[in-house]
Amino acid sequence: MMNDEGMDAAVAVQAWLARLDAPAAPALCQLGLPDAPAAALAALAAEALARGRSLLVVVPDDEALPDISNALDLGLRPLCLVLPAADYAIPIALRATLSLLKSRLARNPDDAEGPAWAAQRARLEDASTLWQAALAWSARGLDREAWPAEIGRLFPVHILPFPVAQALATPADWVALVQPARLPEDLRAAWPGALRTLLLGGGAISAGGGALAAVDVTARLRAELELLTQELSELELELATAQAEIAAFTHRYAALVGVPMAELDRLQAEVAMRRAESAPGNAQARQQAEQAQAQAEQSQRESRRFADLGRGEAPAFAPSRDLKKLYRQLAQKIHPDRAKDEADRSWRTQLMTEANQAYRSGDESALREIFTLWQEGEGRAPAARHPAVAPAGLMAQVTSVRRRVAEIGTELNRIYGSRLYELFAAANMARRRGRDLLQEMADRLELQIAAAKAELDGTDPAIPAVNACR
Repeated sequence: MMNDEGMDAAVAVQAWLARLDAPAAPALCQLGLPDAPAAALAALAAEALARGRSLLVVVPDDEALPDISNALDLGLRPLCLVLPAADYAIPIALRATLSLLKSRLARNPDDAEGPAWAAQRARLEDASTLWQAALAWSARGLDREAWPAEIGRLFPVHILPFPVAQALATPADWVALVQPARLPEDLRAAWPGALRTLLLGGGAISAGGGALAAVDVTARLRAELELLTQELSELELELATAQAEIAAFTHRYAALVGVPMAELDRLQAEVAMRRAESAPGNAQARQQAEQAQAQAEQSQRESRRFADLGRGEAPAFAPSRDLKKLYRQLAQKIHPDRAKDEADRSWRTQLMTEANQAYRSGDESALREIFTLWQEGEGRAPAARHPAVAPAGLMAQVTSVRRRVAEIGTELNRIYGSRLYELFAAANMARRRGRDLLQEMADRLELQIAAAKAELDGTDPAIPAVNACR
C-alpha cells in the first residue's frame, strides 16, 4: 500500500491513535500513510509522550530519518532516540542525543517541564546506573567501545531502521512499522511485547510521498551524513542557547551583585586595615588585613569587567520557537563541517559566526538575511567548484561532524560545571517559586555595605559576614 493520496497528516494520526488506544483493537493492523508522513510520525511521537506510552517507529533505511527528526517537536527531541543503520554513524548519533538530553536536563528550561519530562526524570532515576554508564561511555569517546547494554531503556521514543531496531530489541507499548513491504517478511508481524503494532503504508517514505529507487552507497552515505548533521544542528542550537542564557544572566548578575560585591570587599579591606593599624602587635589582624586587601584587589579587577557587562538593561534570553527552528535549519545547511573545500569552509564559518551572533541577539531578521546569503551563494557557486562529493569526501565530513559533536559535549560540560551556572540554575529554581534570587543577594549586599560604612564612620562596630553572598 502506497501513501494515501490526499490524506491529511492530522487525520492519519487520529486514525492511528484510534487503533492504538482502542481496548478491543487487534494487536496488528494495517493503515495508510499521509502525504506528509514525517510530520505525521513526529506528531505520533508527541501523542505517545503525552499519553505516557513508549513508541518504536521502524523504517526500512536511513533515508527517512532526517525528515522525521527535523519534524519532531524541539521541546521533545531529546526524548527521542533517532539512530542510523551504519555502524560508524550510530555512536556519533547516540553521543549527540545523550549530550542533548543531559544538557536539557541541566538547563531545565520551561519546555523541559510537563508530564513527558517528569516521566523522563523518573525513568532516569530508576535507571540511574545505566544513565551514568551511558554518560561515561559518551565522555570517553572511544570509537570501538560498545555502548552500554539496554541503553535504549533511557528513551521513551525510538525511531530506527529495522537492523538497529532488531539489535536494540527495546520493548515498546506502540510500534509503527513504516513501509512494511520493504521490511524483511519476518518483521511484518505484531512486535514482541507491544500492545499494538501498526503496518503503515507500503512504498518509500519521503517529503512528497511515492516510491523511491534502491539507494546506492553514495546516496546512503548522504542520508546518514544528513541525519548526523541534523543531530549536530540540535547540539549547536543547545550550545548557543546555553551560552546566550548564561551571558544574559551574567549581565544581570554583574549589575545587581558583581559590582556591589567589589565595593563591599573594598570597604571590608579598609575596615580590616584600620583594625590592624589599631593593634600593631596583632599578627592575626595583620594577616586578615592582607587577605582582605588581596580579595578587594581581585574583586576590583572583576568589577571592571562587571561594570562593562552591567551597563544597560539586559532581558533574560528567551528565544521563540520560530527563532530556534530557524537557527537549527540554518546551522544544518551552513555548518562548516559540511564544507567541500577550504574556500567553502571559510565562507560557511563566517556565516555560522554571524548566525550565532544573530541568534544570541534574538534577531530573527538577521538570521533570515544570512539564510538568503547562503541560498544566493549556493546559486552562484559553479558546479566545478563544488563537484559531487565522493564517498571518501562524505566520510571526511562525517569525521568532522563527530569531532564537533565531541567538542560541543565538552563545552556544555564546562558550562554546566561552572559556579556561575550553578547560581544560574539556583536562580531559575527560585524564579519558578516566585523568588528573585539575585535581587535577594543584592538586598543583602546593600545591608552589608551600609554596615561596613557605618563601622568606618565609627557608628557601628559590627561587621556582618561577607560570605553570605559568595
